[in-house]
Amino acid sequence: MTGATGKVWLVGAGPGDPGLLTVRGLRALERADVIVADRLGARAVLDGLAAEGVILTAEVVDVGKLPGHHAVPQDNINALLVQLAGEGRSVVRLKGGDPYIFGRGLEELAFCQAAGVEVEVVAGITSAISVPAVAGIPLTHRGVATAFTVATGHDQIREIGGGADHTVVLLMGVGTLAHSALTLARGERGVDCPVAVVEDGFGPGQRVTVGTLATIAAQAAERGVRSPAVVVVGDVVRLSPYAPAELATLDLSSFDPLAAPGGRTPRKAPSL
Repeated sequence: MTGATGKVWLVGAGPGDPGLLTVRGLRALERADVIVADRLGARAVLDGLAAEGVILTAEVVDVGKLPGHHAVPQDNINALLVQLAGEGRSVVRLKGGDPYIFGRGLEELAFCQAAGVEVEVVAGITSAISVPAVAGIPLTHRGVATAFTVATGHDQIREIGGGADHTVVLLMGVGTLAHSALTLARGERGVDCPVAVVEDGFGPGQRVTVGTLATIAAQAAERGVRSPAVVVVGDVVRLSPYAPAELATLDLSSFDPLAAPGGRTPRKAPSL
């Protein structure tokens, strides 16, 4: 190691659109000596910035992770950040979405701090919010949904309570979609609760599949839905312009948006 110790910036790259990278994140990239980049979101942002003529002089180290396969183990990434900072370099750890939303950002921060390396976290726009928005789905809307929960498809989701007025967002949920749909349908939401799967949000392969908890697994299999994708469950899906007529059944003029969710009476979609 050199006598001078560098600094690590944990930067959220957002969902992959360079326009959704924060200004603070961009400034960190511009000052960086080396960028340690994830596959999802991060690489797309770097490619997008280059296409827009933004010149970054930093060396790029790809530690991209594929579903079910980590190209570089997390322990090695932690050690790499400390090593690079120990060489006196300014390091940006560019992570898809937000570093603290299923991004293991706190682990990296704690490891660096334990090694005496200065760390700063730059929040990013999580795909849990931005990807549903690109499909025209608000996670909350007065009179339709007043809360939402973000989970991964790998988690045990049976503990997520509420009905269709409590939106559920599943990240990394394609491989477990059938199990998740079955689990959520057993609760208050029921089999007719609307579901949207948004693939490759902001990417060239962006596609939206809309169904119900009863039908979405079969629809996804038929259409060959693949990761990365965000799954949204709840009545807010009915507000999406991608919702078919039989699911777009909320008449926003038929209830008081200031009323409690239990007081609304939206028309229910038929079973599919």
